[in-house]
Amino acid sequence: MAYDEHLAERIRQSLTRHKTPFEEKKMMGGLCFMVDDKMCLGVMKNELMARIDPEIVPEALKRKEAHPMDFTGKRMKSFATVKPEGVDLETDFEYWIQLCLDFNPKAKSSKKKK
Repeated sequence: MAYDEHLAERIRQSLTRHKTPFEEKKMMGGLCFMVDDKMCLGVMKNELMARIDPEIVPEALKRKEAHPMDFTGKRMKSFATVKPEGVDLETDFEYWIQLCLDFNPKAKSSKKKK
């Protein structure tokens, strides 16, 4: 199991409830959910990967189960990862989903590979 399928299904259901069109892409050993052709959130192993506004990252990281994402050994400024305990409750899970959806319109798209 490269990533938590149950968490991925919860994300699918939430994005559908939010009426947010999305695509799924396997990358970084996990699953990413793309909204408007931009990485919005994902699942890495058993953790939620959240792309959020860098201005609110410090506040969001005050949550007990959240930590900075440093996938490449370098801290990624607009990403946080959340341990399973941090998204067990539906209210906590939706908090992260909403942060990701709020930031998505402001996020920059990755350059398309030719």
